[in-house]
Amino acid sequence: MRYVLAAVAILAMVVGVAGLGYGEADDSPGLQLLAALLVVGAVGLGVRISRRSG
Repeated sequence: MRYVLAAVAILAMVVGVAGLGYGEADDSPGLQLLAALLVVGAVGLGVRISRRSG
């Protein structure tokens, strides 16, 4: 289960970074905000998983 959550966190970070790129190209502040929140949430989830596993 831990590996599945880690994979979801990595996938969320990739999608978030892509959203930041698309938001920058389209000049869309709403998309950039949502993508940044997704990246921050994914990093938080990754930290939480790593702290609980060890």
